[in-house]
Amino acid sequence: MEKIQFNLEEYTFGVCTRLGEKLGIATSHIRLFFIYASFITFGSPVIIYLGLAFIMNLRKSLRKRSPIWDY
Repeated sequence: MEKIQFNLEEYTFGVCTRLGEKLGIATSHIRLFFIYASFITFGSPVIIYLGLAFIMNLRKSLRKRSPIWDY
């Protein structure tokens, strides 16, 4: 089960995991918060989640990119 969860987190955005690491909160609690908040507010936390995912992927791609002068 842990291997499936690791692979899922590796190939998805990993927003909840990253927030859990930064805030010191269990990942499952953050996921439940997003789920409940999405039902209560008719999906507006999904926009926040996707925005965070976009920022995380942008930062990751900028870190991997090597400078032009590094030949």
